Amino acid sequence: MDEFRSIAELFAPMALPEGEGLRDDAAFLPSGPGRELVITADAVVEGVHFLAGTAPDLVARKLLRVNLSDLAAKAAEPFGYLLTVAWPESWAQAERAAFARGLAQDQAEFGIGLLGGDTVSTPGPMTAAVTALGYAPRAVRRSGAREGDLLVVSGAIGDGWLGLQAAKRELALGGDHLAALERRYALPEPRLELQALLRDHATAALDISDGLIADVAHLARASGVGIRLDLERTPLSPMGLAWLAGSPNRGDGLEALASGGDDYEILCTIPPERVAPAAAAAEAAGLSLTAVGTVREGSGPPLIRVDGAPHRFARGSFSHFA
Repeated sequence: MDEFRSIAELFAPMALPEGEGLRDDAAFLPSGPGRELVITADAVVEGVHFLAGTAPDLVARKLLRVNLSDLAAKAAEPFGYLLTVAWPESWAQAERAAFARGLAQDQAEFGIGLLGGDTVSTPGPMTAAVTALGYAPRAVRRSGAREGDLLVVSGAIGDGWLGLQAAKRELALGGDHLAALERRYALPEPRLELQALLRDHATAALDISDGLIADVAHLARASGVGIRLDLERTPLSPMGLAWLAGSPNRGDGLEALASGGDDYEILCTIPPERVAPAAAAAEAAGLSLTAVGTVREGSGPPLIRVDGAPHRFARGSFSHFA
């Protein structure tokens, strides 16, 4: 049983209507005329979401940013957050102080403040969780995609996964590329500058944390639609292109980049007539949008293609589509 089936069977039956059946990254509460309170939660665990030995300030900043990314995908303005930390015995006061400094740094950068929380100790790995709150005039849910919409992503895909390989010293690229990729993995950029674009143009949205392929499936499931994803249209950075050029099989290489996760770009659906103004708005914000597929009639697992042909998957991580 994978994570999402477990959520559906164990917890979704207990969810309030505002929890969207636990099919979204957030809950949505009315908060006055034309205003919704958006609530999201994410955790990080040493050895799972960051490598042992990562600087404590970077751990804190990544924790805050992955939650801000969820708010960005809902077109919500950050307001405040609750923090829960389980300090391991190896983290003395110096490490805890560095963690707090990292939080303070990104609080100032992104305009969000601490509201409360809890701290405990643990004999296990360092674990921390944030519950983030934001406000939106119109929050964008996962469930609004409609037949005929185009499937659109921001930025470049695959750099988060490549950054993990770089941090583990398992990537053969030039030194400048390695440093840039490591930073991309350690400090994802929440796309808060796309909030207005999403409110004005998107019918559904989420951030890409599990990988483009998996998150396309999440969006299709929440919206009850079919989706065709054309992997050859996946936008790649110069580092991603350099890595793909050395991959023995182009289709498998594209699959690896599109399934690795940790990108924290925005995946959304936009009606065709609104893609051009949306792309212009993204360009004005210093970002790019790329159409990578279409929303189709029906439902079920997405159709994933490479150069027009269905793709046979090599990676075990894709088995949950079976």
